[in-house]
Amino acid sequence: MTNHTQQIVSRAWNYAHVLREAGLSYLAYTEQITFLLFLKMADELTEPPYNRPNLVPPDEEGNRYDWPELLKREGGDLEDRYRRTLEHLSRQRGMLGEIFRRARPEIQNPALLRRLIADLIDTESWTRMQADVKGDIYEGLLAKSAEESPKGAGQYFTPRELIKAIVDVMRPGPQDTVCDPACGTGGFLLAALDYVLKNHGSELDPDEKTHMQGSFVRGWDYVPNVARLGIMNLYLHGVSTDPSPITSGLDSLASDPRERFSMVLTNPPFGKKSSITIVNEEGELNKEDQAYSRQDFWVSTKNKQLNFVQHVKTLLDMNGRCAIVVPDNVLFEGGAGETVRRKLLHNFDVHTLLRLPTGLFYAQGVKANVLFFDKRPAREAPWTERLWVYDLRTNMHFTLKTNPLKRPDLDEFVACYRPENRHDRKPTWSEGNPGGCWRAYSYDELVKRDKANLDIFWIRDRSLEDSDDLPEPDVLAQEIAEDLQTALTQFSAIAEELKG
Repeated sequence: MTNHTQQIVSRAWNYAHVLREAGLSYLAYTEQITFLLFLKMADELTEPPYNRPNLVPPDEEGNRYDWPELLKREGGDLEDRYRRTLEHLSRQRGMLGEIFRRARPEIQNPALLRRLIADLIDTESWTRMQADVKGDIYEGLLAKSAEESPKGAGQYFTPRELIKAIVDVMRPGPQDTVCDPACGTGGFLLAALDYVLKNHGSELDPDEKTHMQGSFVRGWDYVPNVARLGIMNLYLHGVSTDPSPITSGLDSLASDPRERFSMVLTNPPFGKKSSITIVNEEGELNKEDQAYSRQDFWVSTKNKQLNFVQHVKTLLDMNGRCAIVVPDNVLFEGGAGETVRRKLLHNFDVHTLLRLPTGLFYAQGVKANVLFFDKRPAREAPWTERLWVYDLRTNMHFTLKTNPLKRPDLDEFVACYRPENRHDRKPTWSEGNPGGCWRAYSYDELVKRDKANLDIFWIRDRSLEDSDDLPEPDVLAQEIAEDLQTALTQFSAIAEELKG
């Protein structure tokens, strides 16, 4: 990162702190930055050397709501024009409407709004800035928002180092179409885009370049406030397309979208119970607890994660590939869970399971895994031959602040995965090396397990044998809290089920 870029990042953070003291959360600040950055960049694109039509249309009376109209105002006049600008743009179609959907002015102090517009945003030429620079600034704001609000923005934020490792083994190419049906702030979509540009950028022909900027990524998220952050994240990284690559305000589980993709990368929201999302007369999102009834699903269930597994198998093209983050209950739950696992193992090539350590996610109590599978044509014989499991959880201790997961922590998994030829894998586990993290289980072994349980561990937990191997007190306290939170969540779900 250059000195100039560091200065911009520092200034952006300084404004965030000032507005935080004025009562504005980092997430709300990031939203307001989203609105203002878009307006500034849209204005820059109307000038040489771009000379493009203004993306921000006037209203029916010819009143303008673009960047110059904000820049020339102060005080109450600025506050009023900003509010009217957001209202006007929220009624537009395409990417514009998605970014500004139900947008509200959160900065109540006109002087602070003026400083943000004139001193931070207007002083830079954002369209001339490299995409990764803009992305670094924006990703930093998103990460801070997630850290500040684990139950808010945090639940939509997947650790970027984990995303990088998943994309490194999935290896998307310029011919792929990549989908995330629960895209949040767009981390998976952006990482896939970056991977292709870094590894194939110099080889892309004109059609492939157009595909990368337009139809390469596709996402859904039913929370408009989160979806707008994802859209802006992609826009700042060079994806400029209309219609929007991300659809918001729609429950992606409600129906089959009739679109198919060669790759699905996703971390669906945690929370066991599923619900039907509807829009009420006021345009707000309401939820009604209910099992989804879809012809393409193997089983009807209220379990949200099981429904997402069934949903993504529908989204895949033939021979399409999927990497999905799932909590432990997807691996061991009986009833609908067993049905989904047995169907998935038989009808798809379920080839890899990465057991994730605790302490990775901002949401507490999360014990998660990454399940990798490929879609195959129908046949009588099962498609899964063996499931390779990598245990990154046993004897591993991470925290978000003092010992965060880094990309090198996943190097061994990426090497064991052998993305260049996953059919030529070698286990690190053996009877002579019982602590090896990488071993395979045949299809017959898996389906003979009680309920086709995939919650598989084999490495001895050293902390149970030697107190000297216990993690640091703060890490231990965090893990105990996460275990208790997981148990509480499961008991709460059972209580809700018993209520009716």
